Amino acid sequence: MQRSFLLYILITLIGIIFIGRLFQLQIIRGANYDPIHNSAVKIEYDYPERGYVYDRNGKLLVANELSYDVMVQPNQVKPIDTLEFCKLLKISKDDFHKRFKKAKNYAPYLPSVFLKQLAKEDFAFLQEKLHKFQGFFIQKRIIREYPINAAANVLGYIGEVNEALAKKNDYYQPGELIGKDGIERQYENYLRGKKGKKYLQRNNLNKVTGSYLEGKYDTLPENGKDLTLTLDIDLQVYAQSLMKGKRGGIVAIEPSSGEILALVTAPTYNPNMLVGRKRSKNSVLLFNDTISRPSFDRGLKATYAPGSPFKMMNALIGLQENVINEETHFYCYNGYKYGRSKDAFMGCHCGIYAKPIKLRTAIAKSCNSYFSNTYKRIVEKNKKPSEGLDNWKKHISSFGLGNYLGYDLPAGSPGLIPDGKYYDNRYKYSWNASTNISNAIGQGEVLTTPIQLANFTAAIANRGFFYTPHILKQVNKEPIKNSKYTIPKKTTINQKHFIPVVDAMHEVFKTGTGKWSQVKGIEICGKTGTAENFAIIENQKIQLPDHSILVAFAPKENPKIALAIFVENGGYGSTIAAPITSLLIEKYLNKEISKANKYREQNMLNLSLQDIYNKLNLKPQEIASGTK
Repeated sequence: MQRSFLLYILITLIGIIFIGRLFQLQIIRGANYDPIHNSAVKIEYDYPERGYVYDRNGKLLVANELSYDVMVQPNQVKPIDTLEFCKLLKISKDDFHKRFKKAKNYAPYLPSVFLKQLAKEDFAFLQEKLHKFQGFFIQKRIIREYPINAAANVLGYIGEVNEALAKKNDYYQPGELIGKDGIERQYENYLRGKKGKKYLQRNNLNKVTGSYLEGKYDTLPENGKDLTLTLDIDLQVYAQSLMKGKRGGIVAIEPSSGEILALVTAPTYNPNMLVGRKRSKNSVLLFNDTISRPSFDRGLKATYAPGSPFKMMNALIGLQENVINEETHFYCYNGYKYGRSKDAFMGCHCGIYAKPIKLRTAIAKSCNSYFSNTYKRIVEKNKKPSEGLDNWKKHISSFGLGNYLGYDLPAGSPGLIPDGKYYDNRYKYSWNASTNISNAIGQGEVLTTPIQLANFTAAIANRGFFYTPHILKQVNKEPIKNSKYTIPKKTTINQKHFIPVVDAMHEVFKTGTGKWSQVKGIEICGKTGTAENFAIIENQKIQLPDHSILVAFAPKENPKIALAIFVENGGYGSTIAAPITSLLIEKYLNKEISKANKYREQNMLNLSLQDIYNKLNLKPQEIASGTK
């Protein structure tokens, strides 16, 4: 009797365990069950269309086209005629084994790309005979197409998902496509959409007999979202044409919104070069070019000494700190003497000798002496020069310089705005304003990117505030509602101090260094710049042709565009950067170039600095002597 009782208890316990296990599998886990590991189930992915990309005026920048990939699921592959298969795919037998081994090592039960992007004629021929090669199938895929040859650095490109990423992110399978740079990378989650899945039941002969569980787990694809960018593609194309044969960056911003109108890097490349099966070959050419660096976004990542445009920053800080006013004057004797040694002299080309120079004239004529005196007063206002420089940096940082700015593109560089600690460490606390006087004119240790200077110019155009620069305008025609880009950021400079600086920038294009680049009917405010440029070649410091720089905005009242232009080794800012600036402003505001400025346009379109860039690759003695 006692044994029977124990037997009943044992049977009951076993029954409870089985029921509990079935409840766990069917009820608790059932909702999240993925039959992917079931060998009797075949999975087919249904890829959505990737979102389209448009410019601010609705012009199509990025579209889609159909592609065909040969897929393989290793655990379903049976012995095949390898030679025939290789002949159909136009690959070698060794290549076949490498590809199959790679797929098997990743996951034998998952489909992965065996050969990507077949030509249409190859696809048609292969499809007729694919039934002979069990475990292989054709997968339709969407790849990108770029109707306009422009803005490759902004749009970016898509590339294959590797095994490491696929293991980290279960959404992707090896060989699928993902945004790798630019907009494609930054807004991948918007653009990719959501792929659908079909689960198909197979019998013991491995033939598909229908949907698994009547399609219970099947999902439909969701197309990616369309993006509208802030770019004006017509302005972008025009700016790229003006930079042909040159190296540098151009950034144009709408001051009233922070929207990026143009983001140019030169040299650049056709975005279609990184599409399809030719991508691998072209990427080697582009990314391994360490001389021209077409894949390096100079507008966002290149750091340059800002040169004379930085004088406006020191003017604003001087006014805010009350160490100068509009009537403060200094004298210039062909430069500024800042020490006892013969070399302690900063030359100046303002052309005003031994006469009092006030703020307006100092900016218009770009007087180094005026701003050296101003910088000295800023730094030495406090008891310790480090305190004065920290205060100087505080003001500069409020304009976004020395930081990444927070724009919505994945590339960038913070630049450099030194503080007191920087020089304390370098000079062991023994320094003063004269030690780093080059900071007064945007040389020295100060480094900025073109987008930072464009944003700085937009802040001046707005008389004291700016919006974080951004490239995304709408998602599926709905405006973005991110407060990061819609709430203005105020600088530490009072609004009243911008008035004399803006007037002086206007004077630059009336009577100053930019007077030869005026545009009739448009009040341009700007500042030219020329930054010294050195290179270390074979451990020798060689001085190279200066960089040509200009920042500007227009019109003076209610400005519509603010720009920063850097032309590497372009010489004086007034000779190259200024005419390019005026052409871009005229093109954007008037939609065309007037007959009066057609000659200027042709000069800039035809101007190439390639001879100078070729010289950079010579030996130091050849550069110094000018023998080649």
